[in-house]
Formats: sequence, C-alpha cells, structure tokens
Amino acid sequence: MKRADAKDEPAVFQRVVLKNASPYHYLKVCLALEDESTRLSAVELKQFIITGLNSLYGEVGAALTFDLLKYDEDTLTALLRVYSKGLVKLWSSLTLLGSYQKQSCAFRVLQVSPFLLALTGNSRELQLD
Repeated sequence: MKRADAKDEPAVFQRVVLKNASPYHYLKVCLALEDESTRLSAVELKQFIITGLNSLYGEVGAALTFDLLKYDEDTLTALLRVYSKGLVKLWSSLTLLGSYQKQSCAFRVLQVSPFLLALTGNSRELQLD
C-alpha cells in the first residue's frame, strides 16, 4: 500500500473533449406557404413533418422521435426537439418537403443548437436601448 504523500509518477495533464454532450438538438423552423392565409394546427404540422420523413426514409424514418415544443400558428414558426442521432434525417426531410395540400411550401431552418437556451435570443435581431 502506498502512502498518500508518495509521488512516484508525475502529474499528467489530460484534456477531455466531449462531442455532442447534449442528447438532443433543437431546431427553430418556419414554414413558408404559397397561400399565406393557410393555417395549420400543431397536430397538422407534426403530421406533415412525419409524412415528409415517411416519404424520404420510409416507415423507419417516420418512426423518428421528435417533439414539437412550441408552435405559433400566426407566424407558422415551430421549435422542434430531436435526438442528436436523428438531426440529419429530420433536417433533410424538412428541406425536401415542397408541397402542402397542392400548394408550394418550404421549411426555413432559422436556428439549430444542442442547447435550448441558445434559441431564446438572436443576435441579428438584437435591439439595444
């Protein structure tokens, strides 16, 4: 048994880097529709996204777990949470969705972050008093 004050080995600096420390990624997206008077409910939006996942990745893609945390029906802006492993699948299916009820549409990904707090503010829209 070694004594506590015995120093046989020099101290070694060890650098630890954690990649994707967060299990989730958060996306702030906006849906742009050809007819701006069209409104979707939160349930319809989630079903629309699931349909896009299904058309691109099949039943396995449609089973991707994501959550609709917040949705504003007036601006068609949503906050989505997805496991980090499914981020690319969700993002690519949003990008390739091109029509909703026979009218052109497009998802705009406004912000992406592994931290929810990072989406609360946008430095591009910051107004100093």
